[in-house]
Amino acid sequence: MTQPFEPSRQAALAALAEFLPRAGRHYAMDRNHDRGPADRSNVSALSPYLRHRLLTERDVVEAVLERHSLAASEKFVQEVFWRTYWKGWLELRPEAWRRYRSDVEALLPGIGNAEWSAGYARACEARTGIECFDAWVTELAEFGYLHNHTRMWFASIWIFTLGLPWQLGADLFYRRLLDGDAASNTLSWRWVAGLQTVGKTYLARPDNIERATDGRFSPTGLASVAPALEEPPLPAALSLELSSAAPSGDVGLLIHEDDLHSESLALGGATVRSIAGWHRAEDRSPLGCSDSVAAFTTAAVGDGLTRASAHFGVDATELPGSDAAAVLDWARENGVTTVVAPFAPIGPVQERFGALATVLEGAGVTLTTVRREWDAQAWPHAGRGFFPFRDRIPALLADQGIGGPGNRA
Repeated sequence: MTQPFEPSRQAALAALAEFLPRAGRHYAMDRNHDRGPADRSNVSALSPYLRHRLLTERDVVEAVLERHSLAASEKFVQEVFWRTYWKGWLELRPEAWRRYRSDVEALLPGIGNAEWSAGYARACEARTGIECFDAWVTELAEFGYLHNHTRMWFASIWIFTLGLPWQLGADLFYRRLLDGDAASNTLSWRWVAGLQTVGKTYLARPDNIERATDGRFSPTGLASVAPALEEPPLPAALSLELSSAAPSGDVGLLIHEDDLHSESLALGGATVRSIAGWHRAEDRSPLGCSDSVAAFTTAAVGDGLTRASAHFGVDATELPGSDAAAVLDWARENGVTTVVAPFAPIGPVQERFGALATVLEGAGVTLTTVRREWDAQAWPHAGRGFFPFRDRIPALLADQGIGGPGNRA
């Protein structure tokens, strides 16, 4: 089967248009069934595009609410806002990301000699003997995608049946998922393990798997209990840092893999004089990333550059290197003293930008990142659980002028 995700905004818009008729009550009733990679008609499968913002969240929700009321489409709209919530939650509690990264670094040397090492190899190579799990490992490798419900079963089996470190399962997903997202991936694994909502775990049940896969799988030998993992409490939530002032004057626009729709960035009075693409998908893990993730990311950034060049009417280039020096060289060659980029949330791109800011500042070049209104409005409300956040969705939509009065409930 060919790769179902073409890394372009044109393909993303076509996929959105194809899904729209099913975004209402049909989605609400049938979204939890996984019929396998040949039939994704009950879900949107838009996540690889949203993850890279080939489609923005606003694009998707506006299109859905033009066709359906919020009452009819609330389940799907909530799924879009889950991604926003996870990003905001991690932005307010970056220690969860730092712990995950540190744990992966500490665990990787154990591959080959730790007590869990043989089980880890069997899991990664689809040799566990658990038919559904091995099929999902193969599907993940082939398509870079899994149904959301299946991701929960997978994580639960990994942690509670196979007894493997959750961080290495999250790392496997992050390396192989086209939609691998630092917040959604890390925090979803934490939730299954009982760390995100402390003490609350997710147990993969054979009857649920059989029913929701329409009988494709009927697993045996799965764990019957899911005791929560433990960790030291996370620090209290931070306050969200204020957004940078809108740029002005001549700027260079730096595009990265976390946000590839620069046409809709709020650039104030700035005039874009040069555009560059800067990406490094292998930063997802010390083990890098899959070839399909690397190829998808490169092509998606290329698509973003082509569109940005046409929109701003200037040349765009993909930088030959992925370190800060490549950006500085581009800025100097183009006489750029202010570099503007879409804001990068907690994750590898933000880590890369931290180092970049230091290098540019030392050379007298200012780096300004632009946070989207969607994020700036929603993230401050992600400090608690999802349900209080969910209750604010109608107000968040209204504040941004999305949806009419009939879409408020």
